[in-house]
Amino acid sequence: MIKKLLTLCFFLSIGLMPLFAQQPTREELQKQQQQLLKELADLNKDLQSIQQNKKAALGAYTVVKRKIEAREALIRNINRDINFLTETIYQNQIEIYRLRKELDTLKLQYAQSLVFAYKNRGNNDYLNFLFSAQSFNDALKRMTYLKSYRQYRETQAETITKTQDLLQSSLDKLNNNRTEKSNVLQSQSDQLKVLEDDKKEKNQVVKQLKSQEKDIAAQIKQREKDRQKLRAAIDLAIKRALAEAAEKERLARIAKQKAAEEEKKRVAQQQKEARDRESATKNNTTIASTNKPATKPADVETPVAKNEVANKDVTPKTTRAYSTFESTPQGLIESLNFENNRGRLPWPLDGGKIYGQFGRQQIEGTKLVADNDGIFIKTTVGAIIKCVADGEVAAVMDLDAFQAVMVKHGKYFTTYNMLATVNVKVGDAVKAGSVLGKVAADLDGDGQFEFQVLNDRKVFQNPENWLRRR
Repeated sequence: MIKKLLTLCFFLSIGLMPLFAQQPTREELQKQQQQLLKELADLNKDLQSIQQNKKAALGAYTVVKRKIEAREALIRNINRDINFLTETIYQNQIEIYRLRKELDTLKLQYAQSLVFAYKNRGNNDYLNFLFSAQSFNDALKRMTYLKSYRQYRETQAETITKTQDLLQSSLDKLNNNRTEKSNVLQSQSDQLKVLEDDKKEKNQVVKQLKSQEKDIAAQIKQREKDRQKLRAAIDLAIKRALAEAAEKERLARIAKQKAAEEEKKRVAQQQKEARDRESATKNNTTIASTNKPATKPADVETPVAKNEVANKDVTPKTTRAYSTFESTPQGLIESLNFENNRGRLPWPLDGGKIYGQFGRQQIEGTKLVADNDGIFIKTTVGAIIKCVADGEVAAVMDLDAFQAVMVKHGKYFTTYNMLATVNVKVGDAVKAGSVLGKVAADLDGDGQFEFQVLNDRKVFQNPENWLRRR
C-alpha cells in the first residue's frame, strides 16, 4: 500500500513539475517580500504625516487603502513561499525515501559479498581457483577477476558511506525547511493580525470622512472641475496636433504627387528621344532589295518598364490600425517605441508613492466618488519631473493653480500635471529622461503630481500598466 501511495505521489509530482517550473524562485519571493515591507514602512510614515493634518482625511483614506492592498499582496507572497517550502519538503521526503531504499540495498549486497568472502577465506581455495585454469591467459583473467572483486567490495563500502552522508544531508535540509516553514507560518499569522488592524484603521478613517463628508465632497468637486479643465485643454491640444499632422500628411502627399508628375514627364521625354533616335536610324538605313522582308527590331526594355517596377509599392501590408500621427516615419517609430516599452517605461520622477489610483474611486460607507484619469503620486515640493519616452512637446497648459505638459509619442500622449515650473515649450523634441518641470505644492502644502497616458482617440489608460515595477 505504501509503495502504491509513493508511486502515485511520484507521478503527481512529475505532472506538477511544469507548473512549479513557471513559479518564481524562493529568492525572488523573499526579495518581493522585502520590497513590500519597505513600501509598507514608507506608507506608515506617510500616514503619520498626513494624520497630523485634520483636513487631509481623504489622503489618509487613500494611504490606508494602499496599505491594505500592499499587506494583502505580502500575505499572498508569503502563501506562495509556504507552498514552495511545502513542495520542497515533499521532494526532500521522496529523496530521503529513495536514499534509504538504496542504502538498504547496498548494505544487503555488501553483506552478501562479505559472507561469500568469509566462506572462501582459505588460501588453498584461492590457489586452487588459479591453478585450475586451462591456460596461462585464463589464469591472468582469474587473477584480474579476483582483484576486481576485491575492488568492488571496497567501492561498495565507499558508496555506502557516501549514501549515508547524502541521507544525513537530506535529513538536515528537511529539518531546516521545516523550521523555515514554521517561521514563515508565524510571519503569515503576524501579517494577518496586522491586516485586521489596518482594516480597523480604515474604518476609523471612514468615520472621520463621514464627519467631514461635506468638506470632502467640496474637495472632490473642485478636483472634478480641475479634471474637466485639464481634459478640455488636452482635447484642444490633440485636435491641434491632429490638424498639424494632417497638414504635414497633405503636404507630403502633394510633394509625392508632384514628384510622380515630374517623373512621368521625364519618362515621356526619354521615350520621345528614343523615338527620334529610332526614326533617324531608319532614314540612314539603305534597303538592298524591296522584296527582302524587313527585320523586326528586337524588343528592348524601355525606361518605362524600369520605372514601372521601381514605382511599385513593395511595402508589406500590415494589420496595424491607421493613425494620422503615424503618417511620417518618425511618428511611426515613436509609436512603436512607446508600445514596445509597455510595462518598462521609466518613472517620471525619482521616489514618490502612488497616492491615487487610476479609474473610479469609491469611498466605502459614503457617497463620495472620485474619477482619476491618471495616477496621483505623493512626492516632495520641487521634485524634478522627467519625460518617460522620446517625443515632442504637444502642449504647455496653464491651469490657474498649476501647469501641465503634454508630450506626443507618435499616436500616444503622456500628460504631466500639477507642475509649478516648466522647462520646455511647444514643439521641443524631448528624450526619455528630459527634464520637463518641477512639482508644485497642493492646497494642503504637500507635493503631489499627476501622470496620465492616453492615445489619439482620447482614451485614458492605466499608467501603472506602462511604467516598470520599482
